[in-house]
Amino acid sequence: MTYSNSSNRRELDNFLYPRSRYYGEFSPQQLTFNANLQEFAQRVGYISGLQTGGKLSPDEAYQQIKGLYKQLKASKKGLGL
Repeated sequence: MTYSNSSNRRELDNFLYPRSRYYGEFSPQQLTFNANLQEFAQRVGYISGLQTGGKLSPDEAYQQIKGLYKQLKASKKGLGL
């Protein structure tokens, strides 16, 4: 299946990588962290699905999630939150 126009590509991206609206106190740092947190949650969901489906061992899934959490924690620190 080929997505040649940008409208179809955007629809596919929105389906695969949904973003929720941010309702918290606004600051660029808060907004950036919220985007990072949503990406973390999506990736954890994918990893969990792969582990449940037998494509990843529990140890591999744990290590990947642990790495993602370290990245999220570093982004929080880097943003000064």
